[in-house]
Amino acid sequence: MYNRKDPQVLPVRDGVGPSCVVLPSQGTGTLLDFLAARLPLVPRSDWQRRMQAGEVVDEWGVPATAERPFVPGLRLYYYRSLPSEPAIPFEESVIYQDEHLLVADKPHFLPVVPTGAYLHHTLLVRLKRRLGLPELSPVHRIDRDTAGLVLFSTQRATRGAYQALFRDRTVRKVYEANAPWRPDITFPREHVSRMEESPQFFRMHEVPGEPNTRTHMEVLEQAGGWARYRLAPVTGKRHQLRVHMAALGLPLWGDAFYPEVNDPPPGDYSRPLQLLARRLEFVDPVTGEERCFDSQRQLLALSELAPRRVRSLDDQKTGEARHLQDAGAGEGNRTLV
Repeated sequence: MYNRKDPQVLPVRDGVGPSCVVLPSQGTGTLLDFLAARLPLVPRSDWQRRMQAGEVVDEWGVPATAERPFVPGLRLYYYRSLPSEPAIPFEESVIYQDEHLLVADKPHFLPVVPTGAYLHHTLLVRLKRRLGLPELSPVHRIDRDTAGLVLFSTQRATRGAYQALFRDRTVRKVYEANAPWRPDITFPREHVSRMEESPQFFRMHEVPGEPNTRTHMEVLEQAGGWARYRLAPVTGKRHQLRVHMAALGLPLWGDAFYPEVNDPPPGDYSRPLQLLARRLEFVDPVTGEERCFDSQRQLLALSELAPRRVRSLDDQKTGEARHLQDAGAGEGNRTLV
């Protein structure tokens, strides 16, 4: 049943490509019943309207009608939408582009791909819309709160070669971070630990066991109680640098997740996470050229760093609830984007 030709059954619309949901191996009822149950944040009446308008199709491009029976393993494609979306008042820039690659310099607070409460105000959708590149796709990710370089593939034909760079760890990634200074901790150093998802699914934590993360660390400058660090991750776990620094008692300035949830209210951009994806270096697998890209963005000067803001327990609980809500916003989880 599955169309293995990577079907492009719906075009990119205003920078937004279609999302995909796969029917499980067992089920009953109709396609409308499945969608209404699987993605309940979209009202059943809205799914019916979309299906009547031909905005939901299967992997062969055949319109998915409301009365069509459940088909195990069938893939359905549709356009994700949000009733409202917070605007991100910061702009990205493109520092390099050729027929295979695009390197963007992302501001703080801007998600790389659609997720949760964000769709149009994401780096991917903005670039697709502005540059008219329907096949554009990120080769790797950085956090919404992190600024700096993101590498994109501009065409499907060569995408796998660039994805392999990150899978095989042949890309040298260098970050800069502002965090407290502790004279009792020796630098340069290598931090090695095992990280897993914490009970709060949006956070990670270190646990006993065989290490699965590794980061090289050194100090670039120090002033008063603050320092700027160069962090070079060998592995690429989610929030790795933030967790490693917090584990040393050096939480990054502006970090809303570590060591505790300390989330600012929506629309507060006054404390950008002091983490910057500064450099990417690799041998281009298509051209054989040595590539080296540097972000044009800067972290705050050490003299500008204020003491870490501590919020009340009630505020922390509010922040946690907001992340749970954001994770369910839109029309499904991250796997549907």
